[in-house]
Amino acid sequence: MALKVLVVDDDREMVELIQLFLTNAGYETISAFSGEEALESTFRDKPDLILLDIMMPKIDGWEVFRRLKNDPQTKGIPVAFITARTQNIDRMIGLSVMKADGYITKPFSKKELLDEVKRMLEAASDK
Repeated sequence: MALKVLVVDDDREMVELIQLFLTNAGYETISAFSGEEALESTFRDKPDLILLDIMMPKIDGWEVFRRLKNDPQTKGIPVAFITARTQNIDRMIGLSVMKADGYITKPFSKKELLDEVKRMLEAASDK
C-alpha cells in the first residue's frame, strides 16, 4: 500500500506540481488549499506525512502545525514546512522551536523534495 502524503498550499499550481512529483514516485497524495482544509483532511484521511505551507490566509501553517501537534490523534504524523520563507530565522523557528520534521524552501528541485520526503518517512518508521 502506498504511503499517503497530504500536500497543503494555497497555491493550486504548487500543490499540483508537488503531487505530480510524489505520485510519479509511487506515493498517494491528498491535497488541501487552506489551514482549515488541512486540519479536516488530516483527521479524515490520516496521512503518513504532511507537507505544509506556512503563509496561508486565515489559519497559517504555524497554527495548523500547533493544532496537529497538540492533538493526541495527530501529534505523531511527521510534518515538514514547505515554504518561500528562506530566512535562517524562519528555518530555525520551524526546526528548532516548532520541532517540525523538515523544512523545504521554495523553489526546490524534484530530487530535493523526494529525498526529504523519503528521509522523513524513514525516520518516522524508525520511531
